Amino acid sequence: MAQFFAYIQHTDSEIEDTAAELAAVAKAMGADSVTAVVTGSGIDAVASKAAEFFNEVYKLDADALAYPNAEVVRKALTAVLPDGSVILISNSTLAMDLAPGLSVKKDAAYLADITGIEGVDGDTLKAVRTELGGTVSTHVEADLSNGAVITVRPGSFEAVAAGVGGAVSDKTADASDLSAKRKFIEVVVPEAGGVDITKAELLVSIGRGIEDEDNIEIAMELKEAFGSYAEVSCSRPIVDAKWLEPSRQVGTSGKTVKPNVYLALGISGSFQHLGGIKGGLLVAVNKNPNAPIFQVADYGIEADILEFMPALTEKLNDL
Repeated sequence: MAQFFAYIQHTDSEIEDTAAELAAVAKAMGADSVTAVVTGSGIDAVASKAAEFFNEVYKLDADALAYPNAEVVRKALTAVLPDGSVILISNSTLAMDLAPGLSVKKDAAYLADITGIEGVDGDTLKAVRTELGGTVSTHVEADLSNGAVITVRPGSFEAVAAGVGGAVSDKTADASDLSAKRKFIEVVVPEAGGVDITKAELLVSIGRGIEDEDNIEIAMELKEAFGSYAEVSCSRPIVDAKWLEPSRQVGTSGKTVKPNVYLALGISGSFQHLGGIKGGLLVAVNKNPNAPIFQVADYGIEADILEFMPALTEKLNDL
């Protein structure tokens, strides 16, 4: 069987929760052992945390890797990963830049944004992904005989538990050429708004299903009915329409949240949005029974949110 590797993304010395999901994907593919790969600068703590979920960790620690420039990371991974290996990466803006070129460099199959594993038959991987904005689930196959680069939609697999305690190996010297044509300039942090959705225990999160700016007041009323521990958040289209401020946006281009309960109202469930939800009970309400968010929700309710929200608000106010 091919060797399995998982590229671990991290921020501020904390590995993303998707690391444990990648370990689950490898297990679903029949891997007996999985090696994590961590790149960056001054990443001893990150590598140690990754070792809790993987049998071994390859650490590539260099100034050139301080910022996750896909061009540089691709060179590093090409140098240290053996040909014919299976490389798992959580789907993100970085992964979309990194993974296709990596598959070319390794002459390996490329499979993007999978949401499920149906099994491996010999050298053939059978997986599930979504098409047409998430309205259709497709069953796809990939030939693993030459290895593969696979990106995984965040939140699609149940994370494995920590406690593996793998060894950390310094592979920095194996990646000697980390030059790049692209140059990192700076990270521009958006201005903080008056609301910190990352602290809320319950999020009333709205998407396109809200239909009109005036209907946002219905979500605000539901938030008030839940109490002081709740707040209103949203998906990107709501911010793009300037109906709510950017500080309320959840997703890879917004805030990362981990409330006790995430109430997704009229949100389809793009991987960019789901990438910002890192735990808690996910309850999805959508009138489209084929909305992809139902594939990852703990509870799904097929309903029109403009009818559901006032009804729930009334029930809460009667308590």
